[in-house]
Amino acid sequence: MSTRLNGSSDSGDSIAQAGPHRDESPEPPSLGPDFHELPDHEQRRVLFDLVRAHVAAALRSDSPRTLDADSSFLDLGLDSLAAVNLHRGLVAATGLPLEVSLAFEYPTPSQLVDHLHRKLFPVATDDTAPARAVAGSDDPIAIVGMSCRFPGGVNSPEDLWKVVSEGVDAITPFPTDRGWDLEALYSPDPDRPGTSYATEGGFIHDAAEFDAEFFGISPRDALAMDPQQRLLLETSWEVFERAGIDVTKLRGSRTAVFTGAEHHDYGPHLQSTKSGLEGYALTGIAGSVASGRISYTFGFEGPAWAVDTACSSSLVSLHQAAQSLRQGGCDLALATGVATMPTPGDFILFSRQRGLSSNGRCKAFGAEGVGVLLVERLSDARRNGHEVLAIVRGPAVNQDGASNGLTAPNGRSQQRVIRQALANAELTADQIDVIEAHGTETSLGDPIEAQALIATYGASRPEGQPVWLGSLKSNIGHTQAAAGVGAVIKMVMAMRHGILPKTLHVEVPTPHVDWASGGVALLAEQRAWPETGRPLRAGVSSFGMSGTNAHAIIEQATPHEPTPTTDADTDADTASQPVSWLVSARSEDALRAQAAWLREHVVRHPDARPVDVGWSSAVTRAALEHRGVVVASDREGLLRGLAALAEQTDAPGLVRGRSTAQRVAFLFTGQGAQRLGMASELYETYPLFADVFDEACDYLEVRLGASVLDVVFGPEDDAAATADELNQTMFTQAGLFAFEVALFRLLESWGVRPDFLMGHSVGEIAAAHVAGVLTLEDACALVAARGRLMQELPEGGAMVAVQASEREVAERLKGREDQVSLAALNGPTSVVLSGDEDAVLEVAPATGRPRLARPSGCGSATRSTPPGWTPCWPSSARSPPACRTRPRPSRSSPTSPATSRAPNWPPRSTGSAICGKRSASTTACAASPTWA
Repeated sequence: MSTRLNGSSDSGDSIAQAGPHRDESPEPPSLGPDFHELPDHEQRRVLFDLVRAHVAAALRSDSPRTLDADSSFLDLGLDSLAAVNLHRGLVAATGLPLEVSLAFEYPTPSQLVDHLHRKLFPVATDDTAPARAVAGSDDPIAIVGMSCRFPGGVNSPEDLWKVVSEGVDAITPFPTDRGWDLEALYSPDPDRPGTSYATEGGFIHDAAEFDAEFFGISPRDALAMDPQQRLLLETSWEVFERAGIDVTKLRGSRTAVFTGAEHHDYGPHLQSTKSGLEGYALTGIAGSVASGRISYTFGFEGPAWAVDTACSSSLVSLHQAAQSLRQGGCDLALATGVATMPTPGDFILFSRQRGLSSNGRCKAFGAEGVGVLLVERLSDARRNGHEVLAIVRGPAVNQDGASNGLTAPNGRSQQRVIRQALANAELTADQIDVIEAHGTETSLGDPIEAQALIATYGASRPEGQPVWLGSLKSNIGHTQAAAGVGAVIKMVMAMRHGILPKTLHVEVPTPHVDWASGGVALLAEQRAWPETGRPLRAGVSSFGMSGTNAHAIIEQATPHEPTPTTDADTDADTASQPVSWLVSARSEDALRAQAAWLREHVVRHPDARPVDVGWSSAVTRAALEHRGVVVASDREGLLRGLAALAEQTDAPGLVRGRSTAQRVAFLFTGQGAQRLGMASELYETYPLFADVFDEACDYLEVRLGASVLDVVFGPEDDAAATADELNQTMFTQAGLFAFEVALFRLLESWGVRPDFLMGHSVGEIAAAHVAGVLTLEDACALVAARGRLMQELPEGGAMVAVQASEREVAERLKGREDQVSLAALNGPTSVVLSGDEDAVLEVAPATGRPRLARPSGCGSATRSTPPGWTPCWPSSARSPPACRTRPRPSRSSPTSPATSRAPNWPPRSTGSAICGKRSASTTACAASPTWA
């Protein structure tokens, strides 16, 4: 019985028994008496096993081993009654006074495990620690990620830049897949009720497409969801991918979501009982859920709210995000804006107001879009290694108050909000290069906005240095609540390219503005962004028909530190080494698409170093269920592997599979795995590996009287002689032990930790040491003594692996027990024979299928003990330790020249650690200081 979980020798057994006939099965396990003595990560694994067993019992499930740590209890089918049963079981198992609502307050196994661990070992957390207040912080706000969908087939900031830099007009006819009666909708008479005199606009023509399964959303729930919520989920996921942040690691973090949205006309028909979706419509069409669903899906616990100030909504969201970051309300924030038109209502309403141009080119409210900005305090972004795309300086928000009409703009209020933004940014008007205007091209709004810009930005400009004026709306239309965030993305991309794109349809500027003043000039043609010796800066305006005005200043990000130069020698040394490229997705089809996309990306960027691509694919992307890994030593091999993955064919070095909740075991091998020079590259590359290897070799050297390190690596002038020496049992076992322990510690430092440890031969001692049963010094003493004794056995013995069952072998050994014995039972049809060499080689072929039969290459002194021969401890003392015959390998820095980040492997271990069982000569021990 395990001393950590009472009730079963293996928690998996107890889980499997907690099926439909639960009353006939043993009770689910409870914590054992020595649980508190385990290391922290072991405690969490044991708690996960405990939770898994009790969840299975509450659900009366017979297949809980596949329970994913991040699966919600709701998705697993845990209803209120089952939650009460889960609570009752965990109270009995842990002895803790737990709240009956714990399954709802901690809705995934991993969150519940964290809660139980905090209850058992109380520490200050965000739930109990005093709130942090940083009001008045002057730490700048950094944009570290951007994503978007806009008219013109725009699916990324790069696509948007292509549209504006090439002067693309993205206005198209009305969509045909939304059920609009297009013939009845059009009328040239602007006064005709229920019609629109415009027949074109800016549309996201694939807005109906949505991968509901990717986000764990049922088809019926997805159908009831406002397309705005769907677009926000997709672009929110993408913004983290583009920022190189694994969003799955942010569950429970203080990440905030501020969403600008004003349209809520998707759902009226859903409220009808005829739709059959009324149960989902409440959350599907609610404006508040537009932000809340993002937080729910990704597990964010920072502030989340929806903002509706009409066309200024997304800039107001950016303002709120900046305020929350500065005041300590969150550590990371999404500022978003979204607008889709499931009905033609806007076209009808603004036709009545004469607010639309007859050809659909921008005047007002005729386009769709979604944009997401990921923002963070600049100091945090630098510390976290996130790329800073731009700086948000001085956002400001105000209100028109009593203007000349409810929806009429107010020039004086626009001036005030611009001056407030400049003051907040601690900048003057002449330090701004370009203005991305609200720019609806209406006969009333444009003159008011232009006069406000002239009064604020144009009045004191140096002669010949006007502030340039443009508007994204000229390309894609007025995207309403998404207009501000789209303008910010455009300006960030313009800064990165050093180009000011032209504004379309300004051949004849409005005559109601005094353009001759010289302070403000329209971007009628594309031009280079003028260099001034300071960071490039742009002002962005958004004015809502609600009367809420917003203005933000976006500043070019300056490099935090110079890019490290590439060491040509290092590149040459690593050019031929294998590199792994990892691809993951939610489905097989998506996996193939991801592989094709990555291949296309690498082909387009021939300068991308394979090692950098491999590093990024491993540590900056979420690891999803379906996975493919391509391993090759050159770029061409990696590209061939990606092509095969995309085409679902085979290729050398390509491995594909699906992750499961199965637990991980490490097997420490015995003799036969040694080779000269093993571990030399690891030793040179990773200081941790070298330190552990050195320490083990030092202990072994004292016991053996010779340098194990020299034997393993070999002197440079006599490699053949050293290879023979390494194959001597004494050095074979010592070298393998030092290698296996050092490799385990290296993997452990990368977060790769096993649930079970198994060892064969000398590997048993390595497993016992890393499990905490033996200290390194004691383990080395045991390895050295074992190796010396086996080294001193008489020659003439042998060991042979045979593919046969124990019963088959036993029949053949009758009468020859004094010459041959069964040394190991490795499996139902895999055994090892040991004894006199001639007898073993005679018996082995007749014993079973000889396919796996081979003598064990262990040098002249074999591991076999002839029957009847009993070794004794040698009485002679060992000679003093020998001096090293060669210098140790030099160690190189483990950093990547292009990224200055240490190579890393993503954590792959899952499940929890339970003591195993001993079986013949192969021992399984728990990854903790206990034996089964």
